[in-house]
Amino acid sequence: MRPLDCSESSVPSALRSGKENNMYVITGATGNIGSKVADILLNAGEKVRVIGRNSAGLRRFVDRGAEAAAGNLKDGTFVSRAFKGAKAVFAMIPPDYGATNFRAYQNEIGTNLANAIRKSEVGYVVNLSSQGVDLSEGTGPILGLRDQEELLNRLVGVNVLHVRCTYFMENLLMSIPLINERGFAGSPVRGDQEIALIATCDIADFVAKQLVRWDVEGKTVRDLLGHRDVSLNDAFDIIGREIGKPGLKYVQFSDEDATKWMREIGISTDLCRCYIEMSHALNEGLFAVNLFRTDEDTTTTSIEEFAATTFAEAFAASPFKKAA
Repeated sequence: MRPLDCSESSVPSALRSGKENNMYVITGATGNIGSKVADILLNAGEKVRVIGRNSAGLRRFVDRGAEAAAGNLKDGTFVSRAFKGAKAVFAMIPPDYGATNFRAYQNEIGTNLANAIRKSEVGYVVNLSSQGVDLSEGTGPILGLRDQEELLNRLVGVNVLHVRCTYFMENLLMSIPLINERGFAGSPVRGDQEIALIATCDIADFVAKQLVRWDVEGKTVRDLLGHRDVSLNDAFDIIGREIGKPGLKYVQFSDEDATKWMREIGISTDLCRCYIEMSHALNEGLFAVNLFRTDEDTTTTSIEEFAATTFAEAFAASPFKKAA
């Protein structure tokens, strides 16, 4: 099976802007989604400015014709300069796994993004949001994305599309060290709860198309719900077969064990608390569960395809396998 790659045909020539002064600015350009959006736009011949924390991480885009803006999103002046001259912006709050107060971090970055959009007179924004933002409590880091939607909605004269994605398939990659060291996968999420899972490749495909062909006005919401609902028990059973570990088991961790595991891989105590809270909401079916689907919000990449490509490749590249 060929590797997952959204970059080759996601922005057909009929949708290209065709105007030399159209600049698309991508925040989080070295992350799972932003990097793929940048690749798609560059392959389509669009003008792209990529934002990241350091120049080295942006080099591969610059080598293909992108402009680079290296700096910290905590610096509001830097963000405003990076957005200057943009027709459209892909806005997201990149994760800071070491943040001692994750909600405060989210609000700081979100405020800088909103102020820069206003000062730079950006006309169009695709904002990375999440399922569950309709809930006012109990969803951990998703509450920060709820705040961000409200902040962007207050911008006057700016067209904003909030993309409410569901649980990323790439989150499952966090279990690779567990599989290597202990022979099983795990997290605080229930193994039998069927949840909507989406590959970030499909999110990037949608975002890139929307940035170029902008066909919505005002403040709008779009759900992206992935290929289908899958339990983590079933997901890791499928993954196990693809990585040469048939019968791979998934274990639901207690809050205490989950926190210990996350702290071991470098996640701050406060963000651990946020993730545990979000997991409780998933376990109770408060979001990303039993959602009504349409053709528009259902995407193409299945868990089987993700397991055979992205997960299998990441697992093969991981350190020496210690588990039996």
